[in-house]
Amino acid sequence: MPKQRKFTVAAGTVTIRHRPGKEPHVLLVHRPAYNDWTLPKGHLDPDEYEAVAAVRETHEESGVRVVLREPLGAISYPVGGGTKVVHYWRAEPIEASKRKPDKEVDKVAWLSPANALERMTYDDEKEVVRKALEYRQPSTAFLVVRHSKAMDRKNWSGRDQARPITARGRKQAKRLVPLFESFGVAALASSTSTRCVQTLQPFAKQQRMDVDGWQVLTEEIGEHNAKGVRQLMKRLATESVEEKAPMAVCGHRPILPDMLTALGVEPRPMQTGAVIVVHLDAEGRHIAHEYHRPRV
Repeated sequence: MPKQRKFTVAAGTVTIRHRPGKEPHVLLVHRPAYNDWTLPKGHLDPDEYEAVAAVRETHEESGVRVVLREPLGAISYPVGGGTKVVHYWRAEPIEASKRKPDKEVDKVAWLSPANALERMTYDDEKEVVRKALEYRQPSTAFLVVRHSKAMDRKNWSGRDQARPITARGRKQAKRLVPLFESFGVAALASSTSTRCVQTLQPFAKQQRMDVDGWQVLTEEIGEHNAKGVRQLMKRLATESVEEKAPMAVCGHRPILPDMLTALGVEPRPMQTGAVIVVHLDAEGRHIAHEYHRPRV
C-alpha cells in the first residue's frame, strides 16, 4: 500500500501600505534559516480559520497588525515528503510595532513593488504579489453568516423565533470572533430570531457593539418576502461601503439565497455557522467572495 503523503496548510498575506502622495509598499520578511525574502505566512493552529492564521502569522513574523481584503488564492509546493498549501489574502496594515530579530525572522522590510519583486526569493510568491497589486481601489468586506447550530424544532416547544443555539452552536459562535476581527467587522445586523442574534453575541460583547435586528430577515417573514430581503441587503451593503465599515449579517437557510443574490453572489449551500465574505468595491459591486466553513 503506497505511503500517504503529508498535507500541510498554511496562510499568509500580501500586506500593502498606502501613503498619500507615495507609491505603495509591500511587506516582506527575511528568514535566516532559509536565507530567503518572503511573504509573512505560517501554519494553521488546530481548528483555526485560514484567514485568522494569515492575520496572526503576519503579526507574529513582522510586528504588523492587519485587516484582510480580497483572497488571492493559494500556492502549493512539495515539502518534506508531502505537499504544503499556502492561502493568501491582500491585507492593509492598521498598526505596527518593532519586532525583535530572532532565528525565525531577522529582518522586516517595506519595499516598493519593483524592489519587492526583485528581492523576493520565490517566483510563485511574486505572482501572488502581482495579483494583489492589480487591486488599485479600496474594498469593503461584507459577511453573510448562517446562524450557528440551534436546537432541533422537535425538541423545542416555544415560539420558533425564540429557539436558542446549542452547546455546539455556542462554540461555533465563539470561533467566529477572530474571523470577524480578521476582516475588521465594525457593524452587526441580524434576523431578530434568537438563534441568529446569539450567533453574533460573542463578537458583539467583545467589541461592545449592538446587533441591529431586522424582522424581514426572519424565516417567518423573509421566506415570503424575497424583495424585502434583497432591498434590505442592498441598503446595508451601501451603508457599509459608504461608511467603510465591514459588516456581518446573520440569517437563516431559506433566505440566504436572496441575501447572497442581492450582493451579486451565486447562492450555495451553507452549513450552520458558515460565513461567506463578499468583497465590494467603492460602488458596492461584488468583486470577490470566499467561503469559510465552521470549525466546530
